[in-house]
Amino acid sequence: MSDKVAFITGASRGIGKACALELAKAGYNVVINYLGDEKLAQDTVKEIEAFGVQSGAYHFDVSNKEETAASMAKIIEKYGRIDVLVNNAGITRDGLFIRMTEENWDSVIDINLSSAFYVSNPVVKVMIKQRSGVIINMASIAGVYGNAGQANYSASKAGLIGFTKSLAKELGSRGIRVNAIAPGFINTEMTKNLDTSKIVEFIPLKKMGEAEDIAKTIRFLAEEGTYITGQVIGIDGGLVI
Repeated sequence: MSDKVAFITGASRGIGKACALELAKAGYNVVINYLGDEKLAQDTVKEIEAFGVQSGAYHFDVSNKEETAASMAKIIEKYGRIDVLVNNAGITRDGLFIRMTEENWDSVIDINLSSAFYVSNPVVKVMIKQRSGVIINMASIAGVYGNAGQANYSASKAGLIGFTKSLAKELGSRGIRVNAIAPGFINTEMTKNLDTSKIVEFIPLKKMGEAEDIAKTIRFLAEEGTYITGQVIGIDGGLVI
């Protein structure tokens, strides 16, 4: 049984689930966090364990610092180490800025950005003791070039990029690598209601991405990209060229 442990937030479905399964294929014991459907989370755990590794699902709100601190303490106590952290949890609350409510601003910033601090804080302490670790933050092309109607989302993802670069500079000497992934339009629940026929006109590769495209990059950064840190890797079919 492998002793490598990966922890992924928001991983009961979509990109998070794809990343969990890809790391399980690579031999990691994969622990996931979820906030929504327990059955989806437990089904994901079963799929992970089918690769012969250990798994577990923990229900907590990553934007709640007390819940997160308590849950992360339990996870670290049980598994003893964390080799890969993927800060994946995220939401959208789109709308023109002039009509954006404080609630929609706060909820997006809290879940997409503040959660990365709450989760990473205890994990970094473990990784420093290990003298090794990989942190991957799920940013977005919206955090790179902005997007009308997504001032809250773009701000949260741009903040995550700055967070990534700062941590990479602080933690590199401790053997810890920190990178961000900036997905473009990926086929998930979050994009299912979009008119994709119009979107692909602006994408050089003329197609939407798949969750597996993100997952394979996560695995590469965890396993092979040993001289890559502080980078924002766009997976967008060339959209932001």
